[in-house]
Amino acid sequence: MKSHLIAAAVAAVVAVPAFAQSAATPGIDQRQANQERRIDQGVASGELNARETARLERGQQRVENMETRAKSDGVVTKGERARIHQAQDVQSKRIYRQKHDRQRAR
Repeated sequence: MKSHLIAAAVAAVVAVPAFAQSAATPGIDQRQANQERRIDQGVASGELNARETARLERGQQRVENMETRAKSDGVVTKGERARIHQAQDVQSKRIYRQKHDRQRAR
């Protein structure tokens, strides 16, 4: 009986890190942070006005929501990662375009 309890405890301890690792998305998280930093830099420099900033922040939130939904079952599949990366690509282009469109904050 005692050996079964120990085996169950060991299995639980081993399973938890494996479960947590399968939903880890450090690359996605780092890119999100970089894009947020680009938006903040655009606000600070005046390259982004309030309306552009709000629009870009909503886009960032949509990508974040995609990531949260992908993680919800504990595993982020290859397809989910690809969709998130594609959404980040789109968002990155939007950030670039808005920062370089000659509209300035007042």
